[in-house]
Amino acid sequence: MAQPVPTSDPRRWWVLVVLCLSVLLVSVDNTIVNVALPTFGRELGASTSGLQWIVDGYTLAFAALLLLGGHLGDRFGRRRVLQLGLVGFAVTSYLATLADTTGELVAGRAAMGVSAALVYPATLALLVATFTDRRERATAIGVWSAVTGLAVAIGPVTGGLLLEHFAWSSVFLVNLPVAALALVAGWLVVPESRSGEGGGLDAVGVLGSVAAIGLLVWTTIEAPNHGWTSATTIAGYAGAAVALAGFVAWELRRRHPLLDVRLFGDARFSVASGSIALAFFALFGFIFLITQYFQVVRGYDTLAAGLATLPFAVVIGATSPLAIVAMRAVGTKAVVTAGLLTMAAGFAVAAGTAADSAYWGRVIVAMVLMAGGLGLVTSPATEAVMGALRTDDQAGAGSAVNDTVREVGGTLGVAVVGSVMATVYGPAVRDGLAGLPAAVREAAADSVVAGAAVAERVPGGTAADVVRTAFLDGLSAGSWVCAGVCLAGALAAAAWLPARHRAGTQVPAPVPVPAG
Repeated sequence: MAQPVPTSDPRRWWVLVVLCLSVLLVSVDNTIVNVALPTFGRELGASTSGLQWIVDGYTLAFAALLLLGGHLGDRFGRRRVLQLGLVGFAVTSYLATLADTTGELVAGRAAMGVSAALVYPATLALLVATFTDRRERATAIGVWSAVTGLAVAIGPVTGGLLLEHFAWSSVFLVNLPVAALALVAGWLVVPESRSGEGGGLDAVGVLGSVAAIGLLVWTTIEAPNHGWTSATTIAGYAGAAVALAGFVAWELRRRHPLLDVRLFGDARFSVASGSIALAFFALFGFIFLITQYFQVVRGYDTLAAGLATLPFAVVIGATSPLAIVAMRAVGTKAVVTAGLLTMAAGFAVAAGTAADSAYWGRVIVAMVLMAGGLGLVTSPATEAVMGALRTDDQAGAGSAVNDTVREVGGTLGVAVVGSVMATVYGPAVRDGLAGLPAAVREAAADSVVAGAAVAERVPGGTAADVVRTAFLDGLSAGSWVCAGVCLAGALAAAAWLPARHRAGTQVPAPVPVPAG
């Protein structure tokens, strides 16, 4: 019989180490492929839409199935589901290395996302079940948030280092030893826990959530191809809205719902969740563009491009734990609002980036502001989401919501910002290369990687200038979108996010269940 880890037992901090290793593994894959996007463009002939799907194939499946992953952990045991997810992640990572086309790689990434959806919510739910003292729990959440932020930031660095010495398949093969280590350590250290509530699988809820998220992301990515006002785009958004409304109505009627949507009636829960979603929307969207900027516009190799994003990791890692200290001093509202305002300032600085902008000037200032702001948002907002839960039986659902809004925000960030860039870039390239054959212009307008390849074959530097200028215009437009989103989030947090947690310092112990 696995017992709850006592508050005085130092083993709880080893549990945190294992959970952080597991979440690091699946979080890194959100961005590890970004630095490889130009490589995929050259070797697989991927268009801008194809590159978006290589990134979002993973995050879409990840986001769409997180609620199911949290539910399965609550029902069958969080450690058991965590371990199953780690095995699946290793297997699907290997399958992704066998891809020969963009479509095959997107399918492999989607399969990895399915496994990640089992791992991610289990880590936070197990953390909540393990740390029963509220102050220790807040500290542990600060560490967990720092790791998730670090993972997003070090993905491009890791990818760049691997691509410098190995083929692109190495960015997936590296997952295998890490998954094996997390699997063994989890089996030895992490205790089992599950919700005390019953209830069968909410199949209708699963289908509704997948349909709503899937239609929303697909429509956004494909909107530049179909047209933002086309019947296909309008129908896609309408379908997503109908699916979401149906999901909410269904969940309100169920005794044991996939997601207790009544939780969103608590402003602490809903506004904190929204803040996380908007912060990751902006971050993922910007990283999608900046890695291409470093390689295509600045001419960095894959390793240099990855290292250029390292300030994200350093600043997030330093800021996230400190944000918990600041939260205790001045409250959640002030810290989250300040974080989103800081991020908005960073994107505003980035919007003025030019081809010759000094890295140790505008570029580094922008990244430090973004990363520092993200660190201020994620730890206090995550603590607010989990602290708003009424019982530990809701830990899986709360974790899944926290993780879902993070992934949906990031997925939509790549989709929206990438689509904004494509909407600006494509017409500018077609107009700027008006003297070239139509087929050549269309190829160049497909993606900045394709545009750079076309420019290399055109005598003189005019074509290259057109491609760079068009991309920089798209980067600027995307950065302003990110700045506006963060500013809106800051205003919402300032208006509606409660400053403090409700009274109480202790939470119920987890329900013990048989090990194995």
